[in-house]
Amino acid sequence: MEYVTAVPHPRSEAAGPARAGRLSLAVALPAGALGAAVALLATRQRWSEGTATVAGGAFPLTAKGSDVTGVPAALAIVGLAALVAVFAVRRSGRLLVAALLALCGAGTIAAALLGVSDSSALDEKAAQAAGDTSATVDALSHTAWPYVAAVGGALILLAGLLALRYGRHWPAMSGRYERDGAPKPRRRPVVADPDRPEDMWKALDRGEDPTGA
Repeated sequence: MEYVTAVPHPRSEAAGPARAGRLSLAVALPAGALGAAVALLATRQRWSEGTATVAGGAFPLTAKGSDVTGVPAALAIVGLAALVAVFAVRRSGRLLVAALLALCGAGTIAAALLGVSDSSALDEKAAQAAGDTSATVDALSHTAWPYVAAVGGALILLAGLLALRYGRHWPAMSGRYERDGAPKPRRRPVVADPDRPEDMWKALDRGEDPTGA
């Protein structure tokens, strides 16, 4: 009795990476865009607050994320540009852009978490309010917005890691290629029928040889 070994069809073998590419793309695009938006929004919110002693009284002070550090907002913008640029390059260029995207996410996380304990922005405001360069802020407290910015950075990092792993299966921005990366077949010129003069005139208008030679 003979056993026949089933040979997988080439299309079935290629379906797995193609499906993974589509799924990763469906996750990476919204994750990267949402992460950049969240990080930018978080840097415009109040990150820390405290009081400064001015003329014997307590003067309330607040600092936005952009006052504490401008790194998360800058990296979010660069990350958003890298997310778009991923589709404009191929091969090694795509890997480099994907790596940049992942680094933007990691940098946003690090900068946001470092901003949790940063009091330099409020100390500067306290010195200005008190008219004393040695004045510092009292009763320092922080909000949850630095952690929100870190979450945005995590989403950007996720998009970058997905681009590094599955980016080679993603489509590129080019009219010469189909979504699967295969070149579009060239359209063959239609040979004009010599018995139909109107076809010959149309071929001449298109710059084709109506004789088909």
